Formats: sequence, C-alpha cells, structure tokens
Amino acid sequence: MSKVILVTGPARSGKSEWAETLANQSGKKVVYIATALLSSDDKQWQQRIIQHRNRRPQSWITLEVPFELSATLADAKPNDIILVDSLGTWVANFIEQDDTSWLNIAEDFLETVQLVAAPMIFVAEETGWGVVPAYPLGQTFRDRLGSLTRKLGVISQTAYLVTGGHVLNLSVLGTRLPS
Repeated sequence: MSKVILVTGPARSGKSEWAETLANQSGKKVVYIATALLSSDDKQWQQRIIQHRNRRPQSWITLEVPFELSATLADAKPNDIILVDSLGTWVANFIEQDDTSWLNIAEDFLETVQLVAAPMIFVAEETGWGVVPAYPLGQTFRDRLGSLTRKLGVISQTAYLVTGGHVLNLSVLGTRLPS
C-alpha cells in the first residue's frame, strides 16, 4: 500500500466512501481523523457529520482534530492506517489566519506528512471547478485548498479522482506535474 494516498473530487462525489473502502482493504487498524468543527447552529452540517459517523465501523478509532493535524499525524503508529477527512474542512478552520501564518501551518503539515511512517489517506475537495467565489474569504479558501491539495498530490504515491460515480486512479492515468 502507498504511504500517502490522496482522494479528491467535487462535493457529494463519494470521496469519503472511497477513502473508507481503501482504509478497510488495508487490513490495518484504522484511525479516522475528523477535521470538522461541530456547530449547533448548522443542522445540515450536523446531519452530514452523523451520516459519516454512522457509516464508519465501530472498530475504527475516531479522533476529532479541527486544528492540530500535524501533531496528531506525528503521533501515528506505523502499524495503523490514518484516514483524514477532510482537508477542505481543516483549511476552513484556519480561514481567518493571515497568509504568513497559513503558509507556516501548511508547510508544517506537508513536512510532517513526509516524516510519518504510517500509511495515510487524505480526502480533499476540489473547489476550483465552479464559479469564482464573489467574496474574498471564498477566494482565499479556494486558493489555499487548491494549493495545499496540489502540493500534497506531488508527495502522494497514489492519487484518486472520484467523480460522476467513478473512481479514477490519477497515478496510473495521469502524469505528475514537475515539482
């Protein structure tokens, strides 16, 4: 199994289900890292989180890590498999950070990923395929997530695109951009 796997695609495409399938097929103990912040004001978001929780096997260890992702990954055991769902939510948790602070957080994350011995699966949303956000925070989110996903894709051994009810192995079908 690849050390770093990236699963990307648009909203509601099945990214999480594919990542969960890969984790199950690994035969390893799964540590699921949920990056979402629970908001009692957002009933729709609560329903999505409940749906994800109900789909996961009870044998999986679930950690709720909205901010300290790098530190949590650094503590991963080599015999486990780590599933992080999702990078978009994690990026959103830092949306109010200034650009310099965000770049430091992202660099620390990417460095940590390369040092962790455990195999890891990351779920990331594709946000740049639609309308350009009309507001600055939306543009910042799109740009930060797009940049982070691209950089993670460069260090991933395997990358999948999930869209239209299909899974495409980009590592087989595509060509890696020069770093």
